[in-house]
Amino acid sequence: MHELRSPADLLRALRSTPELLKTVLASKLDELALQKQLRQEYPDDLVRLAVSLCELRERATVKFERANRMWFDRVGLEQATSELVARHKAARFTGHVDDLCCGIGGDAIALADQYHVTAFDSREEACVMTEWNAEVYSVDDRVRTVVADVEQNSGNAPLVHIDPDRRTGARRSIRIEDYCPSLVFLHSQIDRRAGGAIKLSPASNFGGKFPGCEVELISLHGECKEATVWFGSLAGEAKWRATVLPSGETLAADPMSARPRLLPLAQFVYDPDPAVVRAGLIDVLANTLNVGRLDAEEEYLTSESPVVSPFVQAFEVLAELPHNDKQIRRYFRETNFGQVEIKTRHVRIDADTVRRKLPLNGNEAGVLIFARIAGKTRAVVCRRWR
Repeated sequence: MHELRSPADLLRALRSTPELLKTVLASKLDELALQKQLRQEYPDDLVRLAVSLCELRERATVKFERANRMWFDRVGLEQATSELVARHKAARFTGHVDDLCCGIGGDAIALADQYHVTAFDSREEACVMTEWNAEVYSVDDRVRTVVADVEQNSGNAPLVHIDPDRRTGARRSIRIEDYCPSLVFLHSQIDRRAGGAIKLSPASNFGGKFPGCEVELISLHGECKEATVWFGSLAGEAKWRATVLPSGETLAADPMSARPRLLPLAQFVYDPDPAVVRAGLIDVLANTLNVGRLDAEEEYLTSESPVVSPFVQAFEVLAELPHNDKQIRRYFRETNFGQVEIKTRHVRIDADTVRRKLPLNGNEAGVLIFARIAGKTRAVVCRRWR
């Protein structure tokens, strides 16, 4: 029987056994058969870790360019900042940074591309993975790790990046009051540092929690990834910002600086990026693009002439129908649609149920948007524009 090893020691053992990882990668066996075979030569815990790491490296390719050489655990990968998002944030920093709750090192690596970083985490295995991942990106000479409870030891660099743990037990929470380190600690860092950034879930209750700071909602490929609270020397003048990646386009303003402009459904409909929606900048965007809203309670926008912007997905309107199953099916029976994307924001529908009822016998791709227009629920048939 093998002696139980800490997660950090187990990682070190796996790193010193590269032939095990090569065997897992090369194998064509299913996971159970592979593990049974490998356990004849290697300890059970090492085999499980090797199989898990290879799986995580494959999953991590959507976040990291060099994922096939990086080190992850499940929690670390889940909470890791995507490489493009981390680089975007790192561009604001201007010197030595303390990275608190570093996880597997996603933000530390991006920061260390230009500056020295001291990365803190209460888990030894997280610090080990941060060190090794920094090596993968050739920035290990600018990354130092410290195993510590950040509420007891958070370093003294003038700038700080903080990624609080959002889990309460096995579940993730959207209440900042449930985060670790605490909201009180986050406020103390704002008070004592020259500047910094706090990474939050975009679904969290950050409104009103950080007065005097800038809140930036960041999306990547149309998915809102995080809300970043910028404070001190790193905060911009506007209190709310929406940034879309990979284009890098950004929109910053006071949401109250623009008033809603309602327009009847026109030739084109636009679905705003979720970062714009979460930042409350729909009316600012509408004014910027010279388009209007379909309804005061809807985020969908409309215009007679097409608009190209990374902040919106554009659709050409083909028909406006009542929210009535029979009339919708009758319309689709006369079209050449073979597949339909169904979109809604505030109208409660079951997209799969709606799709199953549609006669889709053609070969064209369509879009069906359920939205409130001038106070009434309507079905808008479209096709993606460009």
